Amino acid sequence: MKILFVCLGNICRSPVLEAVLRDHVRRAGLKWEVASVGTGAWHVGRAADPRSCASATRRGYSMDRHRARQLHVNHFYEYDWLLAADRENLRELQLLRPADASARVELALAFAGLETPQEVPDPYFGADADFEHVVDLAEEFARNVLARYAKR
Repeated sequence: MKILFVCLGNICRSPVLEAVLRDHVRRAGLKWEVASVGTGAWHVGRAADPRSCASATRRGYSMDRHRARQLHVNHFYEYDWLLAADRENLRELQLLRPADASARVELALAFAGLETPQEVPDPYFGADADFEHVVDLAEEFARNVLARYAKR
């Protein structure tokens, strides 16, 4: 399984989803590929937002090596799933996806079988609690995805 998380700038939501799922996958002994990108180029090459890093670190997840990347058309051929943090990024993926691409696109939380909330809210302009909420959702995502897909 190859999963690529997608958000707007690749510094808040998608790197947290990546770090949390990667850790859960590693502990489960699976050989999945997990990565993240942003649809925008504003933060390419930068580390994750310090508030995202702090909230992830408090839960035991490291994002020290993360550097923001931008979505590229090749990703639609290299990954099985491109999972959007929200509907805006899902629409962008649907518009950019080549007709012959093998990757499927979906909202991340829907992929995990979560009905509420449907989107991972962007914490960028929020408080520390908003960043903690993203980690909560990432952990719930990881548990659900492993329960649903690890035995395939």
